[in-house]
Amino acid sequence: MTVIHLSKPLSGSTDQQELRVLVIGLNYLPERTGIAPYTSALAGGLQARGMKVDVFSAHPHYPEWRIHPGFGSWTTHDTVGGVPVRRLRHYVPARPSGVKRLLSEISFGLRLVFSRWDKPDVVVMVSPALFASAIATLRIRLGWHKPVINVWLQDIYSLGMTETGMGGGLVARIVTWVETKTLKAAAGVVVIHTRFADYVSDKLGVDANRVEVVRNWTHFDSAPVANVRTIRSAHGWGADESVVLHAGNMGVKQGLENVVNAARLADEHHLPLRFVLLGNGSQRDELRTLAEGIERLDFIDSLEDAEFQGALSAADILLVNEKPGVAEMAVPSKLTSYFNAGRPVIAATDLTGITADEIAAANAGLIVQAGDAQAMVDAAMSLAGDPTAAARLGANGLQYRNEVLGEDAAIDRYASWLRQLAAEKKYATVVR
Repeated sequence: MTVIHLSKPLSGSTDQQELRVLVIGLNYLPERTGIAPYTSALAGGLQARGMKVDVFSAHPHYPEWRIHPGFGSWTTHDTVGGVPVRRLRHYVPARPSGVKRLLSEISFGLRLVFSRWDKPDVVVMVSPALFASAIATLRIRLGWHKPVINVWLQDIYSLGMTETGMGGGLVARIVTWVETKTLKAAAGVVVIHTRFADYVSDKLGVDANRVEVVRNWTHFDSAPVANVRTIRSAHGWGADESVVLHAGNMGVKQGLENVVNAARLADEHHLPLRFVLLGNGSQRDELRTLAEGIERLDFIDSLEDAEFQGALSAADILLVNEKPGVAEMAVPSKLTSYFNAGRPVIAATDLTGITADEIAAANAGLIVQAGDAQAMVDAAMSLAGDPTAAARLGANGLQYRNEVLGEDAAIDRYASWLRQLAAEKKYATVVR
């Protein structure tokens, strides 16, 4: 039995245990990046609001795509922030692309099918992983006990296949069919952005009344006051250079070869810029090979929360970079951490996409075309040359974090949504 304590106490009501909720998510604490912090905070927040919550998850493996030390048994029982977590061993490919990624999700889904469930009232399935959610949905529909199904849509698979170019026409149609069937089978679908809601209802045909928008929140407390000089010195960042830092997963959809190209341009023109890639992921080794000989590019391994926040606060500019063509499939979760740091953001993305919308809504940075390394360099030099404008953009992001991206309000909304779904099922059962 492993007990993991959350970094901050849970808030919310602790009255009667009114709903039994099972949360199914492939990623969970102690993973610190991607979806895991949100799934973990939701489970803990629902329990603090009077629900009895259990979790099925995998062993921590993201973003390295390697099971973390100390984990890996066939089935383990942990406690994270007071929430029971059953971890199921599944197939973790070293290079999660194509068929291997599909097999990974299917293996987790099959583990779910043959695991014992404790008759939950509501099941919250986090997508990704879509195919594991589809298998779990099939189990519910064929079983005797039929809890309410809610899918929490963090990424849209059908868009992802198209925008990243990872699947042909037939594959894209199959993925779209699975996604559509899974979402339509759910009593409710929670999405993280209004543009997701529009796509799910307009393109996938899910009843708009069964779709709820709950924004992802900043899972860090307000950034602590950092000793910027000490942190920069520890990382070897000079006082006379502007640090442009990208944090998080180094995967296909991030298209980080564009950052390597920007750093190469900074080298060629002897510019006072330093690009930093912080984190891990399936493309990291390839990026390091591509970056050989480039002086103005650093790689930093994933950091613990306090060090991570310190690194963001000590950078001059925070960077979102997306592969050309990625526009609607995902809202980068890193933005909530970026806004929390109070630093200006450069987003290299589709100019009409969802990431550009989010930066514009917060008025927190500059937007350049995805894949245009020269435009990224020009934007960085512009912010480096105008510290007043940079500070204003950073302050705008922090204000947006405080006013729009609050955790308590988001989990309150999610809890109300689940209670509504359960009440509707109960009423329908009484009427029958």
